[in-house]
Amino acid sequence: MVEQWNHNPRVRGSSPFAAIFMSMDDLKIIKNGTAEIISEEELLHKLSYNRPLIVKYGADPSAPDLHLGHYVCFRKLKELQDLGHKIVFIIGDFTAQIGDPSGRNKTRKMLTPEQTAKNSKTYLDQVFKILNREKTIVRYNSEWLKNLDFRKIADIASRYTVARMLERDDFEKRYKSQQPISILEFLYPLLVAYDSVIVEADIELGGTDQKFNLLAGRHMQQEYGIEPQIAITLPILPGLDGVRKMSKSLGNYIAFSDTPEDMYGKTMSIPDSVIDTYLNLVLGLNENDMEKIRKEIYAEKGENPKFVKEYLAKEIVKIFYEDEDADRAQKHFNTVFKKKEIPDNIEEYKTHDGTWIVKILTDSKTVSSSSEARRLIKQGAVKIDGEQIRDINYNVMFDDKSKLVLKVGKRRFLKIVKE
Repeated sequence: MVEQWNHNPRVRGSSPFAAIFMSMDDLKIIKNGTAEIISEEELLHKLSYNRPLIVKYGADPSAPDLHLGHYVCFRKLKELQDLGHKIVFIIGDFTAQIGDPSGRNKTRKMLTPEQTAKNSKTYLDQVFKILNREKTIVRYNSEWLKNLDFRKIADIASRYTVARMLERDDFEKRYKSQQPISILEFLYPLLVAYDSVIVEADIELGGTDQKFNLLAGRHMQQEYGIEPQIAITLPILPGLDGVRKMSKSLGNYIAFSDTPEDMYGKTMSIPDSVIDTYLNLVLGLNENDMEKIRKEIYAEKGENPKFVKEYLAKEIVKIFYEDEDADRAQKHFNTVFKKKEIPDNIEEYKTHDGTWIVKILTDSKTVSSSSEARRLIKQGAVKIDGEQIRDINYNVMFDDKSKLVLKVGKRRFLKIVKE
């Protein structure tokens, strides 16, 4: 079990009335930007305990990068951490091998232990860009799940019914359409629910698509005689298209690891219709905050949503980088997009005639993989000196030039220099 804190970093009054007032203040902060709290009454009761609450957040390392869609939950975790509560970040290195069936219309392929171990390594560096490393407890659920014997698995499985499992939206749809559902997928929500038993969570956070898993955690805790956790769900952040869920597989995401220039440029590409959604879910601003900022910007620059978007883009960069990085990203964007110029300080890649374009893109880290390079070339997103390259077997030739400018999409540049 996770050890209990004896020291409370917040200064609370000694009277029960002081504790209640402080709890109400906390509740107001916690509620902002949430989709649902199950239940507020129980949360207020837990907040009156006058001790740090154990806040669980679990993430399966099914892919190496985190993006702003994940940040919605991390921002709320940071708020709870700043209020003095105890964050237990669970890396689902065991459950990732099964795969979360949430929102899936077919069975996921199981990941290998090697894949999950590799992805886990990158998670923590990204997580601690947001959370305080010293105040965050990190657990891997393989600690307690990998050694469960069949008797214990049977005991966990006996505490949930098939009927209740089929109430889950994605399972229900697949069952009605006669799509296969493996017994292993039924085990997934039970195992992540058992995580809540192990760490004795007071609160668990997740996106609205995780509601079933969070409620399963409440149920499992009750089955094992533990006071049930509060389930807090947060809205799903729309991706850069403004419609679909932000997702790496859809290519509509802003990653924690993106450069300041990419973060800024991607934010400027979102539709005006979701600016307020980003202000609320990413920056944590309420309606009054947004109205105040909008009035100040419009008074200074004029009534155009693009000026609010500029503010949003800079603030997003500042979450992960320094203020000067945000200023530089804005300058880069203005140079490339407003003035249609090539930036001054772009990376150089030295090579010779006949080098394969995919090799240049991957070796220079302009793209993350050869498959991404091929996809972008086929989409017509790669240009050399303004000429579109659509042949994935293209070899770069300098002819009488000593330098070429490679452009990928709207924001990435590389200077190819002849050796």
